[in-house]
Amino acid sequence: MAVIIMAMTFVVMLLLTAPVAFAIGVSATIGLLIADAAPLLIVPQRIFAGADSFVLLAIPLFILAGALMETGGISVRLVELARVLVGHIRGGLGMAVVVAEMFFSGISGSTVADVSAIGALMVPSLIRIGFKPDRAVAIVSASSAMGILIPPCLIMVIIAQIAGISVGALFLAGFVPAAVLALALMILIYVQARRDGIGGEPRATWSQVGKALLRALIPLMMPVIVFGAILGGIADPTEAAVLAVAYAFVVGVFVYKEIRWSQLPKIFIDSAITSGIVIFMVGAASSFSWILAYEQVPGRLAQLMLAVSSSPMVFYILSITVFTLLAAVLEGLPAIIICLPIFLPIAIKFQIDPLHYSIIVVAATGLGLFLPPIGIGLYIASSFANLSADKTFRAMLPYTAVLAFGIVILMMFPWLTLVVPRLVFG
Repeated sequence: MAVIIMAMTFVVMLLLTAPVAFAIGVSATIGLLIADAAPLLIVPQRIFAGADSFVLLAIPLFILAGALMETGGISVRLVELARVLVGHIRGGLGMAVVVAEMFFSGISGSTVADVSAIGALMVPSLIRIGFKPDRAVAIVSASSAMGILIPPCLIMVIIAQIAGISVGALFLAGFVPAAVLALALMILIYVQARRDGIGGEPRATWSQVGKALLRALIPLMMPVIVFGAILGGIADPTEAAVLAVAYAFVVGVFVYKEIRWSQLPKIFIDSAITSGIVIFMVGAASSFSWILAYEQVPGRLAQLMLAVSSSPMVFYILSITVFTLLAAVLEGLPAIIICLPIFLPIAIKFQIDPLHYSIIVVAATGLGLFLPPIGIGLYIASSFANLSADKTFRAMLPYTAVLAFGIVILMMFPWLTLVVPRLVFG
């Protein structure tokens, strides 16, 4: 009864447009009152305990680093590098969006920042060379959905905290799956461009490639510094995030000089607000998860699923469906915080590797953020083509299907996820 009323309270508060973090906290409080499992004091205690983690300190730091690098003019340089690398292929400018997203995602750490930065630059360019506006939006959206797998990813930091997995291992596990999805998207872009007679740009000379690489070298060094510090044992993820902030500050203010001193207070305040929302949501979800554990919800769900089917594939499909739909409705982070503590113990009962399962969850969350007709990312991307989101749904469907197919491939072949972490960590 407590769990049912918690769920109903959560849904009602969302319908009343309450902030997700408050909806989680209030529903947990009401559930605790009904369950009579502990004094209400447990709610603030769990909120503070859930947020009191050195690993979670990496979140505001990565958010700040991403904001500094985004304001510092790196997206233009990364897009230009992508264009000279693949722009000459048929439909190459569309492929350049995918490649640029792979570069930029490793710096920004935020899917919303990705679609905003890349969309503002590339949607008008795609339309100008012959792509239909709705397809241009679909390409940017699908690329950003793929980019969530490329670290540093804020959702991966949260998952590492929930699942007790190494942040470094999660970061490494995302590279090959991202490459698989990126390749699938580029094949679709090529097929559509060939069908519609859209060509490529003139092939860049080696001199042009060298100049573009030189211009993009400084931004590309940021993920190298982050991963080098983590994998080399020089710093843990939180300390590496501090290095990222320092690097982004120096590049934006002193090297490119595109960040004015007057802009810094707003960047810091916006980053603090975003960080506060995320950390409070994590803390509120801790009290929510405590009540679910007290009511033995994960164990009962595991028994139910095992009774329905003993196949891990059935559980995978159910997980992908749930996380995709919830990410579309709630956005990615709340979906992870609410559902992962329930589903992860079940995955372990099915003898599924937690690292592999976590990457599948991240990929499903990325798909959900751009899932027509309700994914919030699709609305953001549509704004850059001056389209209402409903006019992009049909164009997005083939890309949604390709991404879903790619996730299924990742699900069926766990070594695609595990190969890099095993090579590094053994």
